Amino acid sequence: MPEKEKTRSHKVKKVIERMGKKINRQMVGSLVGCVHCGMCTQSCHYVLANPDDPTFAPAYKADQIRKIFKRHFDWTGKIFPWWVKAQDVCTDEELEKLKDIVFGKCTNCRRCSINCPMGVDFATLNRMARGLLTAVGVMPEGVSVVSKDQWEIGNQMGVLPQDYLETLEWLSDELENEFKDPAARISIDKKDADVVYAINPREIKYDPRTISDAARIFYLAGENWTMLSDGWDMTNFGLFSGDDELGAAVVRRLFEKVIEARGKRLVLSECGHGYRATRCEGPNWAGMEVPFEMESTVLTMLRYIKEGRIKVDKTKNNLPVTFHDSCNSARSCGFIEEPRELLNLVVTEFQEMYPNRAENYCCSGGGGAMSMSEYTPLRLKAAKVKADQLKATGAKIVVTTCHNCVDALTDVIRHYKLGMKVAQLVNLVSNALVIEEKIIAVPEFVKPVELLPLKGYKILVVDDEPDILTFISTVLEDQGAVAVQASDAEQALELALKEKPDLITLDLSMPGKNGGFVFEELRKNPELSLIKVCIITGKPELRRLIYDRPVPPPEGYLDKPINEESLLMNVRKILETPHDGKKAH
Repeated sequence: MPEKEKTRSHKVKKVIERMGKKINRQMVGSLVGCVHCGMCTQSCHYVLANPDDPTFAPAYKADQIRKIFKRHFDWTGKIFPWWVKAQDVCTDEELEKLKDIVFGKCTNCRRCSINCPMGVDFATLNRMARGLLTAVGVMPEGVSVVSKDQWEIGNQMGVLPQDYLETLEWLSDELENEFKDPAARISIDKKDADVVYAINPREIKYDPRTISDAARIFYLAGENWTMLSDGWDMTNFGLFSGDDELGAAVVRRLFEKVIEARGKRLVLSECGHGYRATRCEGPNWAGMEVPFEMESTVLTMLRYIKEGRIKVDKTKNNLPVTFHDSCNSARSCGFIEEPRELLNLVVTEFQEMYPNRAENYCCSGGGGAMSMSEYTPLRLKAAKVKADQLKATGAKIVVTTCHNCVDALTDVIRHYKLGMKVAQLVNLVSNALVIEEKIIAVPEFVKPVELLPLKGYKILVVDDEPDILTFISTVLEDQGAVAVQASDAEQALELALKEKPDLITLDLSMPGKNGGFVFEELRKNPELSLIKVCIITGKPELRRLIYDRPVPPPEGYLDKPINEESLLMNVRKILETPHDGKKAH
């Protein structure tokens, strides 16, 4: 064995061996096609935010991958290594440096790729390099955790089946209550549905209002639709990690469940990488024929409006908005004009940001960057380009068709103090709906539902807003409950110990120690751990304050603004459900 080969670490040998299996014609074209013209340089938001650091240039980053290929697989590198800059990689430390480049300095947005006159697709090279490193365990911790959850639990946020189904159940209760119609409920695993709706797990964990918005639209359109109890995650971290095996397993799981349900069309919620991974890459990864149609919910909503199945009033969305193109759906899948067509039907004032469409800049969170906390400072610095784009529009709302972009743009807006909000098209369409009252005939023999009396129950109401504190307490007391009030975290914990209430309604956003802290303290205290908790929040994104804690989830949620009807419905449901999940009699 040559002396040089002996010095290579085991991981390096595996990386080189695996590279040889991954190289194909497309890959070779990008590996040998770069002429270092520099056209890609000004296309990269990392370069624009770090103009004095040449290591951010796409050509430089690609060369760190290219040098390994030329040293081991290209004849020029074997004969004239000094001429073509072919270099060997020997140590695990060198792999760690490569990791920081392919994961930390690139979001795989492909903007450099579309601006290359030679057709070099750096994003494809970068994803290949990520896959090589992932295969030997060299990756950011967040990538490892998310990939593990998607392999083992079936979705990339580790949402447990019980939590998923319980969330859909209470959303169904709210929908039925809103429309006074049992048909408004979300059906699960219905056979022969015209639409099977798959979602991003972020919607269950942090933003269930998007599921409610979609359900309202499906209901008013008279759609025959369903959701799956298993295999419901339309996102795919294999796209980000470069792990084709994970990519294939995830998408195959979803396809097989749709086939099992005999669904006619798979509708994908608004997620850029989920759309690309499932619809554009999925059939190839899975190696299977797909016997059903696939489309973004954007197209579904647009069709409903055009066919007159739903009616909208754009004046209900009268703030100026701008639109952010998701890299994966726009640049990689050409999904560009349809979102704009729908947007113009549901808002009164739309202002394009510049540049836009395929030339738009990344949200700063693409390529799985949101899961890589060690690179957050670098990501937010590069996001200055995006922040300047957003600020120049003068818009109050930035709309995007991607959940990943929602989180990243929210971070950018907060970091650069832009004073904007982020929304998705499903939110705007739902808000613009013109709802005609339906008269539901109730058979005479149906007995009225007996509502759980609240007399004898003690409920601790925790909120820092006096008006809300008074409103909730008054509503509960009018129904016979004893309401105890607390306006901050310390007072809440003190009264919980003293009063031992049957239920606590807990606001998340409070000054000082927030509701997440209170909730964890309640769950960790043996004297308080069995007290039922209903989370109330005006910021759905703050749900992570609960879910990111290593304690059992709360028994219920309510989003502000709340009304008397929804409050009482949720309180009754929680109180009549014992901790074993069975209804009380």
